[in-house]
Amino acid sequence: MTNDKINSKQVRRSHLVLALAAVIPAIAPSVESAGPPYLNGFKAVRVHYSPLNKMMMSVRINGQPANLLVDTGSNQIILDAAAADSWGIKPSQRNLRYIRSTRVNGQELPVAFAQNLSAGNMSFGSLLVALRDSKHRAAQDSDVDGILGLDFFERYKAAINCRAKLVFFRTDRAQKMDLRPVALEEKFTTIPLRRERNGALTVPCSIHGQPTRLLVDTGSFITIFHEPLLKAVGIPVEATRVSVHFPSGMSRKVSAGRIGDLKIGNFKTPSAKFGVATLPHFTLLQGDTVVSGILGMETLYKCHGIIDLDSMNLFLK
Repeated sequence: MTNDKINSKQVRRSHLVLALAAVIPAIAPSVESAGPPYLNGFKAVRVHYSPLNKMMMSVRINGQPANLLVDTGSNQIILDAAAADSWGIKPSQRNLRYIRSTRVNGQELPVAFAQNLSAGNMSFGSLLVALRDSKHRAAQDSDVDGILGLDFFERYKAAINCRAKLVFFRTDRAQKMDLRPVALEEKFTTIPLRRERNGALTVPCSIHGQPTRLLVDTGSFITIFHEPLLKAVGIPVEATRVSVHFPSGMSRKVSAGRIGDLKIGNFKTPSAKFGVATLPHFTLLQGDTVVSGILGMETLYKCHGIIDLDSMNLFLK
């Protein structure tokens, strides 16, 4: 999911940051060690956060540097078409045997072939990528060359550590990363992840004891709940100047509501203000499952979130 549509770069962005602070604090930068840790059978790649809580991975595509958003709310690798063209990546031709287009959020996007993608000391080889026209890129996403979607991370049974800013990719199929004993020792709560029929990743949650599910979306800068749900359980909301912009081009105003008894699985989150909006139908319906909101980056970071696609668990503490 992409975020606030901003027409002027500096003035409007400063207003947005002030408004966002009323909903939830941004992720603060921290000092990182020189190199990623070593784990037998896995390779670790560092990520970093850019403004609006975007988790970014620095990669090389066909030997050229690029910044890609780690976005579990998307299923595919999607590159900005203009940037891809500068790297020699062009839409597939009719005489080539692989697929020429793919449907993303109701749009038909051309498919291309990237000869090599690498990050840190991890080489992913050649990959099919979807190309999105640059005109769909919002002003605040000028530092984003594309998206790494959930299918990419699932292929390597990756573990995404939101707080430590590391992604572990499995390079040896014989190796397993069982985080549950360590999680128990470090007082994490284990929450089962579920892959929906449309490929989306969801987790169980409850507000005032009312059970529902959330879409796990590292591409969302904040956690957002569907406004009718909060009204139904009697949680008041207040207006903000924040709006959220969806890939389809639709936008929604975001309010704020304080939730004191939110549980994600069996994990009780600290009382805090969360985003509230009337979410579009295509966000609420994930395959056969109706969700009531989006579990976004600020909550995953604050609660030390680890998304483990091998054991299909989310760990929070």
